[in-house]
Amino acid sequence: MHYKKLIVAAAMAALCSGAYAQNPAEAAEAAAKAIAEAPVQEAPAPKPVYWTRSLVLDLGFNQTGLVNWAAGGYNTVALAASLDGKINYAKDLTKWDNRLQMDYGFFWSADKATILQKSTDRIYLESKFAYKTSKDSKWDYTAGLDFKSQFSDTWGDYDKDSEGKWTGKDLKSAFFSPAYLNLALGMQWTPNEWFNINLSPLAGGMVICTDERDPLRKTYGMPETEPGSGIYRPVLFQFGAQVKANAMASINDKFSVETQLVLFYDYINRPRYSGFPIRVNWDNKISWMISKLFKIGLNTWLIYDPFVAFDDIPDGNAFGKVQFKEFLSINFTWSIANKK
Repeated sequence: MHYKKLIVAAAMAALCSGAYAQNPAEAAEAAAKAIAEAPVQEAPAPKPVYWTRSLVLDLGFNQTGLVNWAAGGYNTVALAASLDGKINYAKDLTKWDNRLQMDYGFFWSADKATILQKSTDRIYLESKFAYKTSKDSKWDYTAGLDFKSQFSDTWGDYDKDSEGKWTGKDLKSAFFSPAYLNLALGMQWTPNEWFNINLSPLAGGMVICTDERDPLRKTYGMPETEPGSGIYRPVLFQFGAQVKANAMASINDKFSVETQLVLFYDYINRPRYSGFPIRVNWDNKISWMISKLFKIGLNTWLIYDPFVAFDDIPDGNAFGKVQFKEFLSINFTWSIANKK
């Protein structure tokens, strides 16, 4: 383009100067010929982009204050934050997708003023490598890794200590207690952009419970060091088959629904009850952007784990109960990166 500008300028100068020396028509013809014969410099091809990145932060807050409120109640403050980060790579037949989701929320209530009670807590990391069977195929060879745990202790109830301060009792979970680490090899079918299903006949995993406090290791199915010893190991090794299905749909970039269903069957361990022998994790995320910076979100989690024990079940069946949790929030949303 620079060469062409120089030729045009030279041609214009020649036209102006030559107007006195020759016929103006001849000068114009010469200038047009010079422009037409000027070398054209093509714009450089755009550099290929193989990585895509996005990071979204959500922050939700609510507060209740009561003064001489006849109907009763307590002053409360609640705060919840979440992070959803993605780093993906795609080149030719190869793809590598990585996603980290973290959620944490707590609330303070005047009736238990000495503690913060947790409302949500999750760490979920997924990494999947895929290689297409052919350029136009909808099937990929895949290797997937996922990790799930939480940040802090979760208590089932609270009680006052000798000094009158509220403390947690009936421990339900803790950091890395439990933690789930899985590696799955198989194939993935992707018929369209919004749905895929991964079939992994070879899936190995570990259920980890590093905390030694009672009754965590027993609750999450850790094996005993010796039968009847009452001392439990920190890790339960598993080997089996896994099916993971993902679907996502959005409307006008404002309303989106995302769901993931994971089924795992353990070949080598058998549940300690006669029931459905497959672990189920079903996560759902619904988001509605009501403005550029504010979003209404609804998350649900359904778990069915035949190895998790419930000692307080009245019907006597301590294992294999459906667990369900939902979290509704109005969030300030900040997308600090979304690049291609």
